[in-house]
Amino acid sequence: MRQGRLRVMLGAAPGVGKTYTMLEDGARLRHEGRDVVVAVVETHGRAATSALIDGLEVIPRRTVEHRGVVLDEMDLDAVLARHPDLALVDELAHTNAPGSRHAKRWEDVATLLDAGIDVISTVNIQHIESLNDVVQQITGVPQRETIPDAVLRDADQVELVDVAPQALRDRLAQGVVYPAARVDAALSNYFRLGNLTALRELALLWLADEVDSALRAYREEHGISAPWEARERIVVALTGGPEGDTLLRRGARIAQRSGGGQLYAVHVTSPDGLTRPGAGILAAQRSLVETLGGTFRQLVAEQVPQALVEFARSVNATQLVIGVSRRGRLRALLGGAGTSQGVIRLAGDIDVHIVSHSQAGGLGLPKLTGALSVRRRIAGVAVAVLGMPLLTLLLSLARSRETLPIDVLSFQLLVVVVAVVGGIWPALLAAVIAGFFLDFFFLPPLYVIRIQDPLHALALVIFVAVAGLVSIVVDQAARRATVAARASAEAEVLVAVAGSVIRGGDALHALVGRLREAFALASVQLRQGAPGEEQEIVAAAADPSIARDADQESALPLGEHAELVLRGRVLDSSDRRVLGAFASQLEAALVQRRLTAAAEEARPIAEADRLRSALLAAVGHDLRRPLAAATAAVTSLRSSDVRLSRHDKGELLATADESLRSLGALVTDLLDVSRLQAGVLGVTTQAVALDDVVGGALDELGLAPGDVALELSRVAPVRADPVLLQRAVVNLLTNALRYAPAATAPVIATSELGDRVQLRVIDAGPGIPEHRREDVFVPFQRVGDTDNTAGIGLGLALSKGFVEAMGGTLEAEDTPGGGLTMVVELGAAA
Repeated sequence: MRQGRLRVMLGAAPGVGKTYTMLEDGARLRHEGRDVVVAVVETHGRAATSALIDGLEVIPRRTVEHRGVVLDEMDLDAVLARHPDLALVDELAHTNAPGSRHAKRWEDVATLLDAGIDVISTVNIQHIESLNDVVQQITGVPQRETIPDAVLRDADQVELVDVAPQALRDRLAQGVVYPAARVDAALSNYFRLGNLTALRELALLWLADEVDSALRAYREEHGISAPWEARERIVVALTGGPEGDTLLRRGARIAQRSGGGQLYAVHVTSPDGLTRPGAGILAAQRSLVETLGGTFRQLVAEQVPQALVEFARSVNATQLVIGVSRRGRLRALLGGAGTSQGVIRLAGDIDVHIVSHSQAGGLGLPKLTGALSVRRRIAGVAVAVLGMPLLTLLLSLARSRETLPIDVLSFQLLVVVVAVVGGIWPALLAAVIAGFFLDFFFLPPLYVIRIQDPLHALALVIFVAVAGLVSIVVDQAARRATVAARASAEAEVLVAVAGSVIRGGDALHALVGRLREAFALASVQLRQGAPGEEQEIVAAAADPSIARDADQESALPLGEHAELVLRGRVLDSSDRRVLGAFASQLEAALVQRRLTAAAEEARPIAEADRLRSALLAAVGHDLRRPLAAATAAVTSLRSSDVRLSRHDKGELLATADESLRSLGALVTDLLDVSRLQAGVLGVTTQAVALDDVVGGALDELGLAPGDVALELSRVAPVRADPVLLQRAVVNLLTNALRYAPAATAPVIATSELGDRVQLRVIDAGPGIPEHRREDVFVPFQRVGDTDNTAGIGLGLALSKGFVEAMGGTLEAEDTPGGGLTMVVELGAAA
């Protein structure tokens, strides 16, 4: 009997259309002549999904009673007895009722496949076992129904049913996914835009990884070694040197920018020992690779470039990242092509990135000397001392009067070679030795230091002069190359220094780090402190790899009672010019730091001043009105000139009472906002039931049951101050009643997500534009500022302050269909 084929519709979240797509394909296959049955489908009350079942044969479900509850489950035996070509089985991760043949629905599906029945099923990304904890971290909702990864990976076909996160939220708001009563809580909890985006990325990456495994198997099966750039794979070559951190971070950035690329780090151990790492460096880099989400590999090979390229091809890599060689130019010249050149030659269609780093020079300044390096001068002397006798021996074997010009030119050529390699002094030494050998071995009389022909003496002088001129030219070229390299490095350093200050932020640390790197110092510290006080280390940079045996410490005074302490080699006069540029920029950065600190200190004063101005305006306008009304009413009652009826006296007393109560409420709000601004609001938290808070708020406002719609779910008590929380709810509900249409009552709803509990006050009024939502929580602000009877704009500001003082949040959201929803979120009580 043939094995059935499993096809799975994978979705990032409920509502993307997995079941709908499954039923569409089932109807299409039935129309094409396949024997299709619906084994089990969950429509969740969605009319469009239910309509697709019409025309398909549905296997009746079996009923199972468990603890007094009747449950409907897929009838596995009935489907096996019917034995269709294709069965549609919804919700692959479903847990069957106790007493079923299998505990999980995916086990039922396995039985159908063993019976030769093809199956189309559905599952969401949050039900995959390996992603369960990741999804819980993103959404805050634990998933109790999961399937092993192997079940999904063994499927013959996995299709992603994808909907853009915002489009899914729009469908949810339209009531397509959930009933209207669940829409609000779903949009604010599980179906947040950030949650949906993260779940969608998880689904895409999981499916991409599955496709990648299939592609790798296909390539191995068909013996394909050339890279297929279906997905970026970056291989970083590590030598074990300190520059590896730079290379790894660059490779990780390339992988990240390519959209989920894979990162491999490779260290090749060569038998010649050239790639032997420093102690502990490679272990630290291996840890960094794992932190960056990459894979570390270590290889042993004779040819490092060949091993790197072969590994890159084995993982279908598209890019190779290697560092600039740490060898000097002379070593590179004498030692042949380095690893980077070998990799470039062998890479073929693999892109190679050669990354510069501090170990290859970076921003370090070369020494400004007047000649070639000591190593090159020694090499020039060696060529002169060893080359002259060898050349003399070779030329003496064919010595004659006719070969004398060739002998002279040969010695001249060797002197030029010495000048190119070692500069002026080795070349002059070579010229003297060459003159001596020419006179002693080739000019008559032989084997004595004596010249018979004056022309021979002139030729010898010209010979030495030419050698000296060539060596001078080589020496000047080396000097100019050194000066140019230093000027370029100084320009790079100054550009970096200026950029650090212009960009602001942590400019002091950036400048100090650049300074230490530029001059290869052991450490640099920027200290600040008034005379007679202990100095504070404002910024510091150090390199533990630089030996401290011969460290010398020097200090450079700066403005702002600061100084720069340098520890390491002594800087020469040419270095002092660049050091002065660093000092100027550090002084500017210190001034900027001081001004920024002063601005931060002045900000609370400015806020207090603004609050004081608003308070005075409120006192001058909003408090005067109830005070004037109460004063007028009391004055009229005390007047003996006017005879008042009992009804008139009652109205005046009611006016005075209302005005004084309004005045008392305004003063209370002003005192509360002052306490919030000063941070001295007294908060006493305890476990509080939201039902009691809502009931107290309704009683305080004197509302009848029909004035507000209640959708209170069974939620855990919250950790809050009951008095402050009730005042916050009263303010929010008063606001909702003010703006809600007469025909639509405000709604108070509660919901729970993990260890957080939400209370939502919903109205269907005009709402608030998104760019003005933060303004409504600012004291003394009213949207429009045209209604002088609506208070002084403290209600929402106080509510937000009260909720945040209790460790919660208060946010404004759109009400689906129009209006404003205020969401209070607090932590659940233990």
